[in-house]
Amino acid sequence: MNGTTRRGRLWVFAGPTQINKEPNVRRMRTRKALAVTVLAGLGLTGAAAGPAAASTDVLLPHPGPDGLLWVEEQIGDGGAASGGAWDGLPTTLTVACEGGGSVRVTMESQQEEVAAFSVDCPAGAVGTGSVTMDAGVVRRGSFSVAVDATNETIRWALTVTQPE
Repeated sequence: MNGTTRRGRLWVFAGPTQINKEPNVRRMRTRKALAVTVLAGLGLTGAAAGPAAASTDVLLPHPGPDGLLWVEEQIGDGGAASGGAWDGLPTTLTVACEGGGSVRVTMESQQEEVAAFSVDCPAGAVGTGSVTMDAGVVRRGSFSVAVDATNETIRWALTVTQPE
């Protein structure tokens, strides 16, 4: 289960099914990057922690060409594993959730914990949390992210990115 954007490939986890999306047109990458840039400018990504407006839409947008992993939506406990991390780049893990309660998020790189934090998941709103790790903290190769929800009805999403 490893895919990277370095070669135009990103694994997308949608429920129990994984979909390998391979953008074959440079224009698609540009549009995705532009959309992420616009959303970042609006303050919808990159927040350290805090509530946003609740919605039934995607909790976190597609991470664009810097994305290593995108879990569009899950409910309750879960997680994902991937590969393609580079140790020469900083790594950002972002989680968004809603539904009342909280989620505990842990990330492991090469079977060693490199990040752990909690995100409050308000009822009727979206809470976000993010951590950026310096280059070298996440080692080259595979990594995993686990999400432990206090309530099995909590809806959450996550992204792992390595901006180049």
